[in-house]
Amino acid sequence: MPEYRRILLDGAAVQVTVDDDELVAGDGRRVKIEDAQHLPPVVPSKVIAVHLNHRSRVDEFRIDLPGTPTYFHKPTSALNSHKGAVVRPEGCKWLNYEGEVAIVIGKTARNVSPAEAGEYIAGYTVANDYGLHDFRDTDAGSMLRVKGSDTLCPLGPGLVTDWDFRGKSLRTYVNGKVVQDGTTDEMKWDMHYLVADIARTITLYPGDVLLSGTPANSRPVQPGDVVEVEVEGLGRLTNHIVTGPTPIRTDVGAQPTESEEVLSTALGGDWEFRGIRPPKR
Repeated sequence: MPEYRRILLDGAAVQVTVDDDELVAGDGRRVKIEDAQHLPPVVPSKVIAVHLNHRSRVDEFRIDLPGTPTYFHKPTSALNSHKGAVVRPEGCKWLNYEGEVAIVIGKTARNVSPAEAGEYIAGYTVANDYGLHDFRDTDAGSMLRVKGSDTLCPLGPGLVTDWDFRGKSLRTYVNGKVVQDGTTDEMKWDMHYLVADIARTITLYPGDVLLSGTPANSRPVQPGDVVEVEVEGLGRLTNHIVTGPTPIRTDVGAQPTESEEVLSTALGGDWEFRGIRPPKR
């Protein structure tokens, strides 16, 4: 399956193809994959994410899915790349990973059917839909700061075309240990449905990204942790967690909170009933 990446090569953003352990630019320049400075593989005008889609995640939260999907928006300023640092702001505690498959639009889509939607998809990449749950009490409706803070949308390492999303494994690792283990078959709404649903009222442009949901066991990570998301046939997206250099300002806006809503979301929905204590900081 063809795979395209974007890297910083001699100071310029360049699209490259994968050739074994090297990346090849259109002009023939080559760089070792391990030495490349990756960029997000696409440049979207918007990133739209579905709230809940995987059955294991729904069961974990002991809720019922609505009849149709609901969504939130991640600003493009949240974009990050393979091997990029994910920033947990100083003063925040509850930064959770969420391994996902990202759908990348290939041509302008508006008012298309689920049966037609595949024709409008360029390919797929790996995503980690990080959530900063310290702001959940304030932004639970919009998820703006929870999911849209800077660096919280890593994509990569590459865009893979001609990938069949059916029956593929999805795993997330923290410091080498498997922490999420799911498949695309546990999604209630598949990739084509999600594209068609959004495109009923929102025009999707080439490069736009739709995040398709995460399996159970999203949990907090700490500065110094290495988080990897691996999707069968799409590769492995790697990031590390760092602490932001400045604290959240206290002279403006709502402050980070640690309510039952924050803790229950960050720790899996039923932490207080299973005797789970919040991790020490």
